[in-house]
Amino acid sequence: MKYFASVFNLNHPGHYLNWSFFTISVANLIIIFVMVIIFGLALLLPFPKAKKDDLEEERSYYQTKKPLADNNPMWTARLRNFALRVLPPDKLLPDRQPAYVSSWIYIFGVATLASLLMAIISGMIIALGGPSWWHENSVGHFFNSMHLWSVELFMAFMVIHLWGKFWMAAWRGNRKLTWMTGVLAFMASILECFTGYLSQQNFDSQWIATNGKDAINALGIGNFFNLMNFGQMLMWHIVLIPLLLITLVGAHILLVRAKGVSHPIEKLPKDKKMRKLAHLAEAMPWRGPTKRYDILKEATMASVVVLLLVIGLTLMLSSPDAPPVTIASWAKVAPADFMATAASELAGTSATANYGPPYNHGTAYLQGIGVSWQMLAGVHQPINTAVTLVLSPLSKSANDNPTLKNALSKYNMATKAQKATWNLAYAKVIKKVVFSSGVPIIPKANDGPIPTLISSELILAQSGAIDADLLAQQPFYGTNYTKPLLFMEDGNYFSSLATKFHLYGTQWGVMNETGQYPGQPWLWLYTLWYQVPGLKSSTNVDLIAVYLTGLATVFLLMVPFIPGIRDIPRHVPIYKLIWRDYYKPKN
Repeated sequence: MKYFASVFNLNHPGHYLNWSFFTISVANLIIIFVMVIIFGLALLLPFPKAKKDDLEEERSYYQTKKPLADNNPMWTARLRNFALRVLPPDKLLPDRQPAYVSSWIYIFGVATLASLLMAIISGMIIALGGPSWWHENSVGHFFNSMHLWSVELFMAFMVIHLWGKFWMAAWRGNRKLTWMTGVLAFMASILECFTGYLSQQNFDSQWIATNGKDAINALGIGNFFNLMNFGQMLMWHIVLIPLLLITLVGAHILLVRAKGVSHPIEKLPKDKKMRKLAHLAEAMPWRGPTKRYDILKEATMASVVVLLLVIGLTLMLSSPDAPPVTIASWAKVAPADFMATAASELAGTSATANYGPPYNHGTAYLQGIGVSWQMLAGVHQPINTAVTLVLSPLSKSANDNPTLKNALSKYNMATKAQKATWNLAYAKVIKKVVFSSGVPIIPKANDGPIPTLISSELILAQSGAIDADLLAQQPFYGTNYTKPLLFMEDGNYFSSLATKFHLYGTQWGVMNETGQYPGQPWLWLYTLWYQVPGLKSSTNVDLIAVYLTGLATVFLLMVPFIPGIRDIPRHVPIYKLIWRDYYKPKN
């Protein structure tokens, strides 16, 4: 198993740079910098020339094909004829392409598909070992690393592909739907990657889940998209979103084959009638020089290159492996923090106790702009912190502990006012707790049975019983970690670890990864809003971030329809680098 060790260990603390109001990791900057360099090289490096005898006129399919019989009443025949008209075999599997397709920019489309294929294959292998194999076995961790770097390459190549298509104004010539399916596939890829991070079962996934839940809850959809339910996120990751993604990618590819690649940009005439004719010409099949094109060979070569890159990155860098935090590990490492948090859960003063929908009827984290989707969705994951996190676990072990049983009975029989008095008194003295041989020593106060309850809770937590109990409250398989994660989030230890790993929100948290690994730079647009002065202090910041990101997504989707924006590529002549051979003076 030693053969699967990485050459470079990136699990050491990362390095971070501060600019104005945000902090970003060096690893993420390196990824972005490399992407920009690759895009620049693709624009500037000469593309291999085709042989002279390959540059010949292509006989038009539309001039040589036989007309199809459209009067056949059979549905099957009509569907077949329609498919053949829209996507004839020489378009679906072409062996020629326009001669101007001679730039490295065109490579990133097939490279994106090859990386997606590597991600799917490595994910299928991981699935064979089960949802914890990659943590327990070095072979499993190797394939997990392959999966990680396949995804990193997939997202990087897709973004570079998107850059290239923007500067080519690839929506021209009635290709708007091609652009839109590409953007939608990009959005689906972000969701796919996001649920993948949530499925890792490490500390990074825990932190992303607890922070991301606020935006999801603000939208009122936490019931069927609960980020803290590992099993649910895994199913979204391996079943639902892949179906959507593959459908969108397939539609995008078919549209590219049906509509063809966009023509080089020509200067539009000033006359409106001539301008309209020029736009119509951009939608027509290419009538100029063509060259040989072996689409299967290109796809095979791209897959081999991507596979070698993925294996190389896996062998050299491996993947992050920061273990998850459990209530047991928390109680052992920071017992004072655990006891103070447990006391706040019992008193009903913790963040979770006052959170609001979907957990209870509190208002501390209630968000709404015009309408509150949280209020409309209601409480669908009810959590009474005193009962769920403290009293219920204690009651299950009280039969074997007479002291605890009496303390529970005394607390349960007390009035609401008496409980409040005890809780307030205990909250003051717990700050002065000291430990002798692991036993908590707390100053005396008018706190009734609470010291016995919280000390017993600490013992149970350190034994792992609280973890087991909160998961055992679920029927069937215990994959919903909502309760233990909310419990840990209420304490200081969980957030202190996040700060140590530079995962905290003020440091573009959801973008970062533990150690020196790159995180999720493709989420920059969403996390950006949390750093903007004036927005980050708003009580509705999560909803604002979602709304603004949604508007930006719609804007990107509708670029082909927005006058001025869609014309930027015509006025910034980056396209002349992409099609440099086409624009060369003809001798």
